[in-house]
Amino acid sequence: MKAIVYDGIQDVKVKSVRDPSIEKSDDIVIKVTSTAICGSDLHLVHGMIPNMPKGFVLGHETMGIVLDMGSDVHKVKKGDRVIVPFPVSCGHCWYCEHELYSQCDNSNPNGENAGIFGYSNTFGGYDGGQAELLRVPYANVGPTVVPEELTDEQVLFLTDILPTSYWGVDIGGVKPGDTVVVLGCGPVGLLAIKWAAFKGAKRIIAVDRVGYRLKHAYENYGVETLNFEEHDNTGEYIKEITGGGADVVLDCVGMDGKMSTFEKIETALKLQGGSKSAIEIATQAVRKGGTVVLVGVYGSRYNLFPLGDFFSRNITLKMGQCPAHAYVEPILKLIKENKFDARDIITHKLSLEQGTHAYEIFDKKEDGCIKVVLKP
Repeated sequence: MKAIVYDGIQDVKVKSVRDPSIEKSDDIVIKVTSTAICGSDLHLVHGMIPNMPKGFVLGHETMGIVLDMGSDVHKVKKGDRVIVPFPVSCGHCWYCEHELYSQCDNSNPNGENAGIFGYSNTFGGYDGGQAELLRVPYANVGPTVVPEELTDEQVLFLTDILPTSYWGVDIGGVKPGDTVVVLGCGPVGLLAIKWAAFKGAKRIIAVDRVGYRLKHAYENYGVETLNFEEHDNTGEYIKEITGGGADVVLDCVGMDGKMSTFEKIETALKLQGGSKSAIEIATQAVRKGGTVVLVGVYGSRYNLFPLGDFFSRNITLKMGQCPAHAYVEPILKLIKENKFDARDIITHKLSLEQGTHAYEIFDKKEDGCIKVVLKP
């Protein structure tokens, strides 16, 4: 089959690889109909995630048609059209039973967190879905059948960015009348803006440095926008214009934020896992007693982490990988009822064969690229 593979740092190629097959009795194999590139895929391409061998199939936002299934699969059947949440979760460990699917105890022998499709040997070594076919383990837990009347584009993001963005707003406790700051206007950040509005936030401030992303937030959602490169201290500026800070700050940037020279050196030497610039903005942008949610992905330990700034202002800090399975059905219900639509963030629909080009424009933020959907 054809698949998009990691071939080294800043090197993504479309290659022929081995077809997946049923390995365990609760596996399925799907024919991929749509897949997408996620911002966290760039962490792999930039060499920021360890144990990423050459030839590894990328991608964790995937849906398709069930082609084959093991003898113990009962949740889906051949011919079903399904979305596949990005964490690989067993469904029966303590964490899965308590809906912490992203912390599954059994799906990742190489770490404490759950396995993730297409996300290196560190996260279980599962081939990803930016391919013509995908093997899905624990098929009685993750895959969810979607209605035929809904298009792939309406439901594809149930695999990751719809649950992740909703989860950030949910655990942040956003409520009617709140002031919310969203750091980062990539796909997750833009959807977090929409969810914050859905929850009744009175004032939403979108922060980024990419002009077309800020333009999208303003023109499509009517929120305030702020280019952080136009201010010496963005956090303090937000504190000033909000009269003390936001009720909730959502960091949808993660380790790919703008790095200082010192951080670039530390990251190159593997002394820390990327930028913490968004966290530093959040320390000042949030009001006393407010909440900061780290939605963007972070790596290893971080030097000079501003713990004292959080502590001194009684800030609640929440973070982690979204337990996506827990949010699929509630969000799917909203989509079916035409109460939420994420398709506005799709700027490019390309073939799988154009995968190298797709990664390039997404990574370099060219051609107004916000979200790429790939069709095998």
